[in-house]
Amino acid sequence: MAWWPIGASLFASSEGSGLFIGLAGTGAVGGIAVTGFEWNATYALLALAWVFVPVYISSGIVTMPEYLQRRFGGERIQMYLSGLSLLLSIFTKISTDLYSGALFVQVCLGWDLYLATVLMLVVTGLYTIAGGLAAVIYTDALQTLIMVLGAIVLAVKAFNEIGGYPNLEEAYLKAVPSKIVPNTTCHLPRADAMHLFRDPVSGDLPWTGMTFGLSIMATWYWCTDQVIVQRSLSAKSLCHAKAGSILASYLKMLPLFVIIMPGMISRVLYPGLRGLMIAVMMAALMSSLTSIFNSSSTLFTMDIWRKLRPGAGERELLLVGRVVTVVLVALSVVWIPILQSSSGGQLYVYIQAVTSYLAPPVTAVFVLAVFWPRANEQGAFWGLMAGLALGLTRLGLELAYPPPRCGVPDRRPWLLTDIHYLHFAVLLGTATGAVVMGGSLLTPPPPPARLKDLTWWTLSREPPQPSVDGTSEGPPDGECPPFWAHVCGINAVVLMCINIFCYAYFA
Repeated sequence: MAWWPIGASLFASSEGSGLFIGLAGTGAVGGIAVTGFEWNATYALLALAWVFVPVYISSGIVTMPEYLQRRFGGERIQMYLSGLSLLLSIFTKISTDLYSGALFVQVCLGWDLYLATVLMLVVTGLYTIAGGLAAVIYTDALQTLIMVLGAIVLAVKAFNEIGGYPNLEEAYLKAVPSKIVPNTTCHLPRADAMHLFRDPVSGDLPWTGMTFGLSIMATWYWCTDQVIVQRSLSAKSLCHAKAGSILASYLKMLPLFVIIMPGMISRVLYPGLRGLMIAVMMAALMSSLTSIFNSSSTLFTMDIWRKLRPGAGERELLLVGRVVTVVLVALSVVWIPILQSSSGGQLYVYIQAVTSYLAPPVTAVFVLAVFWPRANEQGAFWGLMAGLALGLTRLGLELAYPPPRCGVPDRRPWLLTDIHYLHFAVLLGTATGAVVMGGSLLTPPPPPARLKDLTWWTLSREPPQPSVDGTSEGPPDGECPPFWAHVCGINAVVLMCINIFCYAYFA
């Protein structure tokens, strides 16, 4: 693939309908701080192209769990990570995109929520199954164009309606819902609505969590998640992978202006609704769902089914991948009612909270696998198990004690009320890293031969060898030509300068 469909697909895959409604809704509820989730992606995307993709390419892998299997040996880590990735697809990706897309159809056309869900599934499932990764990436590129243009048109109309950016802050702070709970303040807009950086203790999105916790989650999503990395591994060359990351990063700077602020404006113009922004929702929904279907079926067939049936032919693997897609969808539909009652209606908060309980251990293991050659299989496996136990404990508490409704006293356990989910992500990632390092130091180091081409320090700069099934993943011509390497490098610096300026301006 060339750089432009990769960059567009990276953006479209991350901006599903769950994100469109989630970002706009959270913007309507709490202001601009949620922008940090989008802008933090810049650094993770650059790390993906400059650090992680070269390692993945040199190791000749097809899936992320396969990388850990080659790096550490054994099969239990690969099987566990494949299973966890499929579960995360159900809980944080497919179900949220289906729910928000169906909500859009319900609001616009008045259809039943589940009828709308089934219709969207039929359409997206058909062209994912028929076309494979190439069809998904090219469709993503077209839908990125629709999403960006549609969102810009909506943003321009919204700003015209409210009288421009100078009037937004004043109008937002006066936007009180038509239905309120008497004798409470929870219906009032936040006083810090126009600030990105919020109080580390009392803030709804504390700046400490948005800086450190979010970086851990962003590294998991952009550098180790199959949905995203699969796109970069399809690049013609390392240059195209880098340019794709840069294009996606530029596009990720837009959501504040074309999704979040219009969501805030919707609170002013339509105070009876939760901030529903229903622009170009179907393009967002379909591009995200197809990406998840494609990568989830790849994960199951390559990492789980091939282990159970080593002699399986290509026809069988294709059939199994399609069956897995159907099963994932069915489980996701079952999960939708739980979604409807979660996180006080803030879909984006739900997505990020579940991710922060399950993803940080994976980030810790991948970072140590790439940068610390001493890490071994025993340390990595028990680190993942310890992280899973801690994360599931918090997730279980979250499901058992949902947030209280407006005006009701918060009597949840201190682990939920006093430790923000983004701070919990930092603690979880740190604890997992400590277990991995401790377990690795107490057991024999991996043999040097195992580390060749599998860590940043043992990387060879030659083209990758074909993998076991005869395919060669990633760029066949290795490194970038010097001129294009400089173009990519200069763009990366410019991008970081823009990012830092925007952070400082809205801080």
